[in-house]
Amino acid sequence: MGIPVGLSTSSVYPAGVTETFALAKELGYDGVEVMVLRDPHSQDEVKLRELMDTYELPILSIHAPTLLLTQGVYGKDPWDKVDRSTELAHDVGAHVVVLHPPFRWQRAYAEHFVGAIAERERLDDMRLAVENMFPWRARTKKRERVMQAYLPGWDPLEHDYTHVTLDLSHTATAGMDADASLAMADELGPRLAHLHLADGTPTFMDQHLVPGHGEQPCAEVLHMLGSQGFDGSVVVEVNTRKMSPEDRRAALAESLAFGREHLATGESRRVAALVEVPEEG
Repeated sequence: MGIPVGLSTSSVYPAGVTETFALAKELGYDGVEVMVLRDPHSQDEVKLRELMDTYELPILSIHAPTLLLTQGVYGKDPWDKVDRSTELAHDVGAHVVVLHPPFRWQRAYAEHFVGAIAERERLDDMRLAVENMFPWRARTKKRERVMQAYLPGWDPLEHDYTHVTLDLSHTATAGMDADASLAMADELGPRLAHLHLADGTPTFMDQHLVPGHGEQPCAEVLHMLGSQGFDGSVVVEVNTRKMSPEDRRAALAESLAFGREHLATGESRRVAALVEVPEEG
């Protein structure tokens, strides 16, 4: 198998983990990313292993409960959230834990965040892939207000993370155009360990559109990963909350086809570059 394309449980929300596995199997995904939520099944190693066996799909990654809406999941201590997510990842055989940088009001957590993440990776041998985020923006009648909501910052290029998750909806929300987003992916280089495949437009809303339905360079980033022999996973993380079951299935099938097509294009370029053409004469 080439670069795996997985389905995030957040793409099926408010349905749960079981529904995600069922859809992933039906549509032909290579695995699942589990976002740890209040849903007890998302936290239960035994249930998750049962689902892996039933649907014959691996869990590629665990998304730690470091979102605003999951502040109470796994308790209040942010480092406990990271450590319990890492333990769960080990238990189910996942190779990456996705997490967000600290919120600005989590000053004690943020103070040594970069170094503490690096130390945990060194001791635990788990990729802790910090996700790119964005400034929070809101429009009033008179002007647009911008709040820097994350410490030490939302841009992973400014910090020495060993592993990063690139989210192409978040780049759009950060106000980055296609060229800037592609440049971020390129500059991350080998630090890019995980991709959240979604699209977006320049708005203050984090849209998580089906890839190809926005203005981000989804195809180009996939071409790049395929051509480089990327050793991480691509996970579809799109918003289907208001869709009917039929429309959700169609959107997730389209997202998978998009990912596979453009990864294959990149992989073909890599193979072509490895073929030596004999000189004439």
